[in-house]
Amino acid sequence: MKVFVKLSLKICILALALSAGVLFLGCSEKIPSGVTVDGVNVGGISYGEAAEIIRKDRDAELAEKTLKIVGKEGEYVFSYPEIGYTDNLSEILRKAEKNGNYASVTRFYLKSEKEILGYICDRESRPVREPSFTFRKTGDPFSYDAGEDGKVADFNRLSADVSAALNNGGSEVTVYSSPVPRAKTEQELKEQTALLSRYTTYFDPSKLARVSNIRRAADILNGCVIEAGSEFSFNAVVGRRTEERGFLPAKIIEYGEFTDGVGGGVCQVSTTLYNAALLAGCEIREYHPHSLPVSYVAPSRDAMVSGEECDLKFAHSSTLFIRSETGENYVSFSVYGKSDGFEYSVETEVKETIPAPVEEGEVAREGAPGLISEGYIVAQKNGVVTKKLLRRDRYLPQKRVEVSE
Repeated sequence: MKVFVKLSLKICILALALSAGVLFLGCSEKIPSGVTVDGVNVGGISYGEAAEIIRKDRDAELAEKTLKIVGKEGEYVFSYPEIGYTDNLSEILRKAEKNGNYASVTRFYLKSEKEILGYICDRESRPVREPSFTFRKTGDPFSYDAGEDGKVADFNRLSADVSAALNNGGSEVTVYSSPVPRAKTEQELKEQTALLSRYTTYFDPSKLARVSNIRRAADILNGCVIEAGSEFSFNAVVGRRTEERGFLPAKIIEYGEFTDGVGGGVCQVSTTLYNAALLAGCEIREYHPHSLPVSYVAPSRDAMVSGEECDLKFAHSSTLFIRSETGENYVSFSVYGKSDGFEYSVETEVKETIPAPVEEGEVAREGAPGLISEGYIVAQKNGVVTKKLLRRDRYLPQKRVEVSE
């Protein structure tokens, strides 16, 4: 249902007969004989009398004149005293010569037109609402809003149409608008938030302290947004692994041995994220291998973090959105962003096995061999496959202890 809007203007109006806004100086002076204006003989009478006679019909027309402006957002109706007129009657009468025949020019107008039409155009215009998305830590990673094109009402055309309607016998004009298209599309946003990679590693759920540390670190990383070209730092985001921050003592690898330390298990989180980053096409700027092979990834696919010195750092040409998930026995990372067009995979090769040293002792220990391994990133695009050496690592053996008889 259309809404009719009546705009009230706080304008002091003189008299209806003086709506043209013209006062005559020396109005008692007589007009030369034989002068006609708009077919009216005004010769021999005063300027004021002549103006009143000539404007009588004009004032009657003004009293009946209405203007309706029709827009998509409403209708706007105007009449006297919001409508006025001007004429050149004052100039004609001042310059009139004996027996002269003259025609005056009248122009009707909307008072405070600039402000009124500006208000209407503002109401009839609509700003562009660009497509947008929301990134969430749980549930569907993204929700999308398609946005809406905008429109701009044509002020100049409306002004011209109002003038034409008031002066050419019209009573209704339409507000015309030009569309303002969105700069982006929803599809472009979806391309910028596509799933680039997902990587999962598994753990023993019975090791409760270690599992707690994994969940703690993964939860901190969940929902992380890495701006295009910015460098991600695992240590900067996760922070120090201390009991005050909710991390528990669990087994860690230190100097080629398994020992107790606060935050054990966090390296599995950094390793899982490292592999997800590799598969997403990230540039790895810092990583560190463990001193011993780990059970949850193949050699040359681990990324140890420790204190402030050993960090995991990477970057990507597009903005990345990180989601983590921890189940009963797994931790998983998903990386979203704009693809560079390549499909990535990682290959590892064990180049050499390092035998475990053997020594005698009171408590037997099985020991394990060390390794020398290499990791490769494989990129495929348009049927072309390239394979590049990423890293070469040396993992220490664990000595075997035999009990002497």
